[in-house]
Parts: sequence; structure tokens; C-alpha cells
Amino acid sequence: MAILQKHGKNSSPDLVCLKENPPDKIGVAGGHQKKLSEPNTNWPRPLARVWTVVLLLGTCLLYCARVAMPICAVSMAEKFNWTKRDQGMVLGSFFWGYCFTQVLGGYVSDRVGGEKVLLLSAAAWGAMTAFTPILAHFCSQPIFSMTLARFLMGLLQGVHYPSLASLCSQKVVESERGFLMSTVGSGSYLGTLVIGGAGSLMLDLYGWESVFYVSGLLSVLWAYCMWKYLLKGEGPIISLESLGSGGPQSKLSRRHWLRLFKQPAVCAVIITHLCTASTFFTLLSWLPTYFKDTFPDAKGWVFNVIPWFVAIPSSLFSGCLSDHLISQGYDTAAVRKLMQFFSMGVSSVFTLLLCGTTTFPMAVAFVSATLGLTTFSHSGVSVNVQDLAPSCAGALFGVMNTCGAFSGVLMVYFSGYLIEATGSWASVFALITVVNLVGLVTFLAFAEARRVDIDSSKGRYHNIHI
Repeated sequence: MAILQKHGKNSSPDLVCLKENPPDKIGVAGGHQKKLSEPNTNWPRPLARVWTVVLLLGTCLLYCARVAMPICAVSMAEKFNWTKRDQGMVLGSFFWGYCFTQVLGGYVSDRVGGEKVLLLSAAAWGAMTAFTPILAHFCSQPIFSMTLARFLMGLLQGVHYPSLASLCSQKVVESERGFLMSTVGSGSYLGTLVIGGAGSLMLDLYGWESVFYVSGLLSVLWAYCMWKYLLKGEGPIISLESLGSGGPQSKLSRRHWLRLFKQPAVCAVIITHLCTASTFFTLLSWLPTYFKDTFPDAKGWVFNVIPWFVAIPSSLFSGCLSDHLISQGYDTAAVRKLMQFFSMGVSSVFTLLLCGTTTFPMAVAFVSATLGLTTFSHSGVSVNVQDLAPSCAGALFGVMNTCGAFSGVLMVYFSGYLIEATGSWASVFALITVVNLVGLVTFLAFAEARRVDIDSSKGRYHNIHI
């Protein structure tokens, strides 16, 4: 594990100073001068706190809309006579759409601003959620309309996290990024809890349609309030001119992209995020089945709710801890590695303890500890991409998330094969531990916090962009 060290003379803050105070001008071909220094666009702390709360609510509503279909799937299957295979096709179509817009969302966010992409996408997927019951009732083949609707939901929601990464890298100072990302990330757990409780209640009292109507309309309302009060009703939101110009930053050529991906630190964050996402998706998918198989008399609300209640304060704590350590002068790279050590290293200990667990309370405690510690990655690898390449953090995070989503599905399927082949859950928990350790060792060995979108060989500052 990395040893925490306070900054010395040659530590990474020199690069941060270079970022904040770049040379005013550099020479270019033709004798023209191009001004590279830009005004400070970071949010002041009070405004950053407001945006943190707004983005937390947005992520919460994102998951409310995303989980609405799984909650209502049984009732819809009874209504439209769907088979288990039909349900699987509808639910699985979200994933394919989700993978395809990760890089695109980050690309556009880096050029025009993550807040604008978040706004447009939220209005779109909120409206799609609200119209889902109408599409189901008025289409002659509900199975096809719902499959298409879920695919479009995946496309629209796929831009959310890359846009957050881009926005955070552009507007938040390094010493406060951990708190913002961990707080906003906890919105996913909060949204799952809210829609699980309130959604189930609405389902019983008012029917499955109400779940889609309420979650969709609230999402649209959130987007409107964000546009009206934070963006001050500015428009047009995204123009073709802004996409073509690339904003205040210069374009990133294919050669520069290749140079970026040859950096060991960039490869490390991609591999580590891939491992983190794979193990998280596997736990998310198979833990309910594990509890049902191992403790058939256990109450479902206990193991479906308690771990997520633990994850929320754990995520917030990791953000506060990482930002505090950085503000005290500890090396940023060492802090990121420490957070990832808790996320992948310490959590694996509790995952392995599940192999020999014989009582339900102990199993719930170990799962809660595992999921709680996993949230430390919000202050580790998830923020590290903004340290490395803030000028193209959205697109790079999109690459990471795409790889993580694909590998996650493959690992979920492979875990099912292991369960059938071995008849033991220990093989799945051992697989999760091995993948975690691979990602952790890679991150500890190669992760850095210095900027790699700077052409240091030429001794000058370049704000690299796509």
C-alpha cells in the first residue's frame, strides 16, 4: 500500500500550479500568437455545495427511473403475458444502450460543458420514463415497445457519469473533487432505496403505471429547476457551432490520443475501473440469490436494504477523508491509492469471510462491510481520471465505463456458470477477490496524479481536448 507523504519540492503540486498559471502565450506556425491562459472557471465553495446537492438529487432520480422497470417487471409480465425470457430481453436491452453513449457523452461534455449534457439527457430520459406506460398500452406489441424504450433509456442515461467526470474536472478544485464525486455517487444507493420503498408502495396502491409517471415527472422537474435556477435559463443549450469549435480548449488529435493511452497511469485507471465495475456488478446481481439459497427463511427487505444504508455514509466518509488528507498536504496519488486499497483490498477480506459464514446476521454484516468499503473507489480511481487528464476527463471516463460495463456483464454470466459447475458460492467470492487484487496491484504499481495531457517534452502547457 502506498505510504502517505506530504508534498515536497518536486511533488505533483508543481504541475497543478502549471495548470492554474499556464504561460500566457506560445508561438505557433505562421508567427501567430495564441493565448492559452484562461480565467479561473472553478466554482466558489458555496456554489460548489449547491451543485453537489443538485447533482446528488439528479443521480438519485437517475436510479429511480432506471430501477422502475425491474420493480414493475413482474406486474407488467402478468399484464402483458410475458415469459421469463421476455422479461430478460426487456431488462437486458438497457445495458446495450448504456454502453454505446459513454464515450460520446464524455466527448460532448468536454467540448460544451458537462452541465448542459446532464440537463438535456435528464429531460430526455425523464420524459421517456413518464411515457413508458403510454407506449406499453397503445402499442400492439408491448414487448417490442418496452424493449426499444429500455434501449433508449440506456442510451440517454449512458452519458450521465462521463458528464459528471467532465464537469467535476472543469469546475471543482483538486482538493474537493473526492467529496463531490463520493457524495454524488451515493445518490445511486439513495435512489435504489427510495424507489425500492416508495416504488413498491405506489405499485401496490396505484398500479405499476404510477411508478413510471412519478419518477419520470420528478426527473423532468429536476432538469427544469437546474436550467431555470442554476443555468439561469441560458440558451441555446448546445449548438452545432459549439460542438465544432470545441470550446476554450484545443483539439486532441489521434496521435495525442495514442500517446495518452500509452501512459501507464492511464492504462492503470482503465484496468482498475474495469475490475471494480466487474466485481460490483457481480455482487449486485448475485447477492440476493446467495441469500435466498443460503438463508431461505431470511427476510428480503433486510439484505436488500441494510447494505445500501451502510453504503451511503461510507461513500460520504471516503470523500471527506480523501479531501481532508489532500488539503493537509499529503500526496494526491498516495491518497487515491489509499482509497482504492480500502475499496478493493480491505473489502476483499470481508468477501472471503462470506465463504465460511453460517449465520444470517454475520452474512449481512460482511456484505454491508463489503459494499460500504467498495464505495471508497469514488475517491480513488473514479477521481484519478480527473487528476490525469482534466481537459478530456469526460471522454476518458466514458472509455473506462464502457470497458467496465462490458466486463461486468461477462463476469456476471461467468459467475452463474461457476455456481452451476461447482455448486458452491465460495468459487464466486474467490473470483471476486482475485479480480479485485489484480485491479488493486495494477493501481498501486502504476497510478499517478500528475497531469498526462501536458506535453512536458516541449516544456510548455497544452490543454489537450478532443
